[in-house]
Amino acid sequence: MQIKRFGFFAFLLAFSISRLAFASDDHEAHGDHDEPADKGIKEQIEEVKDHHLKDSHSFHLWGDHANGTSVEFPLPVILWDGELHFFRSSEFHHNENQVVESKGSYFRLYHSKIYKTDAEGTIHYDEEHHATNERPLDFSITKTVFSTILVGLLMLWLFGSVAKRYKKDLVPRGIAKFMEPLVILVRDDIARPNIGEKDYKRFMPYLLTVFFFIWIANLIGQTPLGINITGNIAVTLGLALITFFITQFSGKKDYWAHIFWMPGVPYLMRVVLMPIELLGLFVKPFSLMIRLYANILAGHVVIMSIIGLIFVFGAWGAKGAFFGLTFFLSIIELLVAFLQAYIFTMLSALYFGSAVEEHDEHH
Repeated sequence: MQIKRFGFFAFLLAFSISRLAFASDDHEAHGDHDEPADKGIKEQIEEVKDHHLKDSHSFHLWGDHANGTSVEFPLPVILWDGELHFFRSSEFHHNENQVVESKGSYFRLYHSKIYKTDAEGTIHYDEEHHATNERPLDFSITKTVFSTILVGLLMLWLFGSVAKRYKKDLVPRGIAKFMEPLVILVRDDIARPNIGEKDYKRFMPYLLTVFFFIWIANLIGQTPLGINITGNIAVTLGLALITFFITQFSGKKDYWAHIFWMPGVPYLMRVVLMPIELLGLFVKPFSLMIRLYANILAGHVVIMSIIGLIFVFGAWGAKGAFFGLTFFLSIIELLVAFLQAYIFTMLSALYFGSAVEEHDEHH
């Protein structure tokens, strides 16, 4: 038992150190990239924070593009401007203007977005200094898209392995020992109480999928690779919309009656309640989207900000204090990763339960 505890804390310590090492390397790598050499450390930290939180067309590991020491994992760029363009994201870094020529057209990567430009990479601006160049339709496999696909494949492998294991033996072994308590948690603590014995089984596949997807994505977001899947509002919007559409298509007549013509209340009050209930239909998925996005993003921002303070303060005592705080918050974020998956799944089950509930007409 003592050895297991030591191994657990050693893992957490190595995890926190890896995050600090990543921040330190990224801090050095981005300090001279397209910026003056005397740029302030606070501005550099802000750039590193943005680099970690925002989506990009490649996984930047370490080094600097400006001096040719950059090491990155390029991803495919897929563009459409009347014809299809396909090339690797690493081609943007073959020249100082980050311009790629494809089928007679020129494209430039500028502030993580791809614009059409000329051979010199000219960017035009409006009065508020926003780029006005034409943007092609971007179907690229970005860092978030690649990570989402990776999580999906990992889940297929996990559930496939567990299903094969149970076909051979109903006694859980191997990975099934880890998965079974979580599946039972979703079934007995989330699905059954909120949906009911009659209907919960048909919603279990989605509830299990969304629970494990969010949890695994949140855990991957804690690694020093800069992957921020559920901190991307497009991802949380997609998850919220799926819950929204399943709820509406599962709604029984009692569900719609309580929205459009609330039984048991005076007629004039029904007219007043109908627009409020209709508004509630769209408030629910919006709250799902914002709750997951804001909590995950806030956690990343806080930890990256505290890591940045290690480089701002020169005293070793301050560095040690901020390192300890980073270590503590990293442990809290592991709990938040699970908690947010649980809450999203719980609320989804609650919405499904309200849609399939059959009300007693006498009440």
